[in-house]
Amino acid sequence: MAGLTNEFNQPISFDVTGWVPPKRPQNVVLEGDDVRIVPLDVTRDAAQLFQVFCAAENDANWTYLPYGPFRTEASFTDWLDTACRGDDPKFYTIQDRNTNHALGIASYLRIDPNNGVIEIGHIHLSSALQQTRSATEAMVLMMRYAFDLGYRRYEWKCDALNLPSRAAAQRLGLSYNGVFPQAVIYKNRNRDTAWYAVVADDWPALNTAFTQWLDPANFGSDGRQIKGLSQLTKSVLRNLI
Repeated sequence: MAGLTNEFNQPISFDVTGWVPPKRPQNVVLEGDDVRIVPLDVTRDAAQLFQVFCAAENDANWTYLPYGPFRTEASFTDWLDTACRGDDPKFYTIQDRNTNHALGIASYLRIDPNNGVIEIGHIHLSSALQQTRSATEAMVLMMRYAFDLGYRRYEWKCDALNLPSRAAAQRLGLSYNGVFPQAVIYKNRNRDTAWYAVVADDWPALNTAFTQWLDPANFGSDGRQIKGLSQLTKSVLRNLI
């Protein structure tokens, strides 16, 4: 905050005395209108997830993930068993709320309660979920839960060449924080990492935009949106400047 200085007349940021670190994400169920976010259960979800991920025409959805593609359900299940049972990353399954069928996965990771920072990642959406209202609702539910827990900063990172992921982050109102060159090596190639984030001060306005966009009145009888999400998020963020 501009204007704050210490006893040495050095500029300093705002005080957070009394701020209480949030809890880590729990084994909760997050209910939306179209989707449900549930803790990933390997026994329950492996076969369904393998089915929907392998229903894609090709392996393009695996390009920017540090693992996969998996050619057999057994190898995929082994990966879930090894990588997805811990508390960081904390994996969740995205289910169709009407059928309970798994449609994708996402996780919280780099969870830092002491500083109030949490990241969303390992996002893998089936072809049936991509570019749908349900996909947006799933991302909103996870963001909302993180801020409800009390996190101060919600991060989204991706390969800087992953243009769909970057577009999704910006559509959801996350601010661009820059690119970290040569940040990661995966699948024997370099990754420059693009960073996006929302901070707690911006969350109430963004939450209002999400509520407006998800309102059934924002969709016509053909299911198409009336007001775009980017239009709403950009409008509320401009009002914060």
